[in-house]
Amino acid sequence: MNSEITGTILLFALTLLLAWPLGKYIANVYAGKKTITGFLNPVERFLFRLCGINPAEQMNWKQFLKAMLTINMLWVVYAMLLLIFQDKLPLNPDGNTGQAPDLAFNTAISFLVNCNLQHYSGESGLTYFTQLFVVTFLQFVSAATGMAMLVALFNGIKEKTTEHLGNFWNYFIKSITRILLPLSIIVAVLLVFNGTPASFDGKDTITTLQGDTVQVSRGPAAGMIAIKQLGTNGGGWFGVNSAHPLENPNYITNAIQTISILLIPIALVFSLGFYINRRKLSKVIFAVMTFLFVIFCAINIYFETKGNPAIDKLGIAQTTGSMEGKEVRFGAAATALWSVATTSTSNGSVNGMHDSLTPVSGGVVILDMMINALYGGVGVGLLNYFIFIIIAVFISGLMVGRTPEFIGHKVEAREVKIAALVTLLSAFLIKGFTALAAYLVAHHPEMNLAVKPGTWLNNPSYHGFSEMLYEYTSANANNGSGFEGLGDNNIFWNVTTGIVLLIGRFLPIIAPIAIIGLLAKKKYIPESPGTLRTDSYTFGAMTLAVIIIVTALSYLPALALGPLAEYFSM
Repeated sequence: MNSEITGTILLFALTLLLAWPLGKYIANVYAGKKTITGFLNPVERFLFRLCGINPAEQMNWKQFLKAMLTINMLWVVYAMLLLIFQDKLPLNPDGNTGQAPDLAFNTAISFLVNCNLQHYSGESGLTYFTQLFVVTFLQFVSAATGMAMLVALFNGIKEKTTEHLGNFWNYFIKSITRILLPLSIIVAVLLVFNGTPASFDGKDTITTLQGDTVQVSRGPAAGMIAIKQLGTNGGGWFGVNSAHPLENPNYITNAIQTISILLIPIALVFSLGFYINRRKLSKVIFAVMTFLFVIFCAINIYFETKGNPAIDKLGIAQTTGSMEGKEVRFGAAATALWSVATTSTSNGSVNGMHDSLTPVSGGVVILDMMINALYGGVGVGLLNYFIFIIIAVFISGLMVGRTPEFIGHKVEAREVKIAALVTLLSAFLIKGFTALAAYLVAHHPEMNLAVKPGTWLNNPSYHGFSEMLYEYTSANANNGSGFEGLGDNNIFWNVTTGIVLLIGRFLPIIAPIAIIGLLAKKKYIPESPGTLRTDSYTFGAMTLAVIIIVTALSYLPALALGPLAEYFSM
C-alpha cells in the first residue's frame, strides 16, 4: 500500500475520531443541555429579543416549514439585489462589475439552497463585499437551515405522540452560534497560518521565475473557505475552488478541508442516536452510508491512481496516476477521496477538475449525487436518507404481511406517496432537463463549443452528454460541482438550473418534515415480538437494497449514455 492511499485511510479515520464527540456535543446543544459554549446564552437571548422571538414556543410541522420558507424568500431577494448592484457597493478594490440579472438569479438561489453552483469565476464575478455579505452569509444560514430542519425530524422520532417539533428559530440560531461559527473560526485560523489570505488588499503583481508578470487575486478568503467546507456549501473564493494554491496551499490544508467536508454530516448521524437515545439506529444508518462511501472511494482511488494505459506509452501513469486536472501537491489518491467526499456530502468543492476524472470515476461521482443520501449536506443528508427508510419500511411490511411501522407509528398510504413523489420528481428533474439540453444540442449544433466558441459544449459525444447530465444532477443534489467543460453562464443554464436548484432543495426538506409531522401525531404502538426493528442491521441491508434498486432503475439508462459509454469506447 503506497503512502498516498495510506494517507486517505488515515484522513477518514481521523474524521470519525472527531465526529463521534462532536455528534454528542451537537445532541446536547439541541437538547438544551449544558455545554462548553454556554457562555453564548446572553448573545442568543439578545438576538431573540431583537427579533421578537420566543425560543420556547413550540411549532407544528406546518409552522416549522412556514418559518423556514418565509425567511428564505427574503434572503433570495436580498442576495439578488446586492449581486446586481455590487459594482456600486464598497469593498471592490479590483473594480468588478455587477452581475447580469439571470446570473444573479442563479447565484442567489445557488447559495440560498446550500448548493453554490457557480456560473462565474470568484475572482472576477464577485466583489469582497458580496463575497462576505452574500456568499459567506448565505453559507452560514443555509447550513443552519438544514440543521434546524433535521432537529425537527429528531423531535418527531423521539416523542411517542406529539404535534410539536420544537422551534425553528431556536435551532437555527444555535446551529450558527454553537456549532458552525466556533468550528469555522478554528478552521480559518489553521488556513491562515498555512498561507490562505485574509486581508482586504486588491490584486498583487508578482514576477514569476520565468520573468512573466502576473496579477494575483487575494482577499479575506480564509473565513469563507472555512464555512464553505464545514457547512457543505463548497463555493470557491477563487474560480478553480480548492485547487487554487491560495485557497488550498498544501497537503495539510487539503487534509483540514477534507475532514471539514465530512465532519458535521457524519457527526449529525451520530447525534441522532444521542438525541433520541437510539444509538443502534444511528450506527445502522452510518454503516449503510459508509459501506457505499468506502466502495465509491475504492473505485475512484483505483482508477485515478491507475491512470490510462491507452494514452500512456511510457508507463508514467502507472506510478503517478491520472494527473490531468489534478494538483501535484495533493496527488491522485487525495483528489479521488475528495471527489467522493464532496459528492457524498453535497459539498461541491473540488481540489481537482472533475471534468478530467477517468470515465468510471466520473460516473461514480454522478451516481453519488443521484443517491444524495450518503452523509449528505448538513442536515438534509439524513432527511434524504429518511425518505429511503420510509420506502424500505413500506416494502418490508408488504413482504411480511404487516402494516408498516416506523418507531411505533404506522406508515400509511399518505406518507408513502410523499416519499415516492420525492424520488420520482428528482429523477424527472435530472433526466428531463438533461434530455431538453441534449435535444437542443442535437438540433442546434452551433451550441457545441467545438463548432462555435462561446456556446455550450467543449466535448462532443458521450463526454458532452455527461457534462450536461452532471450539471443537472449537481443542481438537483444541491452539490454545486461541475464538469466544467460546459459553457454554463447563459440564460438557458442560469434559469433552468435555478429552477432545479429550488425544487431540489426544498422538496426533500418539506417532504420528510411533512411525513414526520403526520407520523408523530398518530397513536404510538408499543413494540412487540412482531414489530419490524428498524434499528437492526437486517433492516439496514434492506434500506441499502432500496437505495441501490431505486437509483439503478431511475438513472442507469442516463449513466449508460454518458460515463459508461465513454468507458467502453476507450
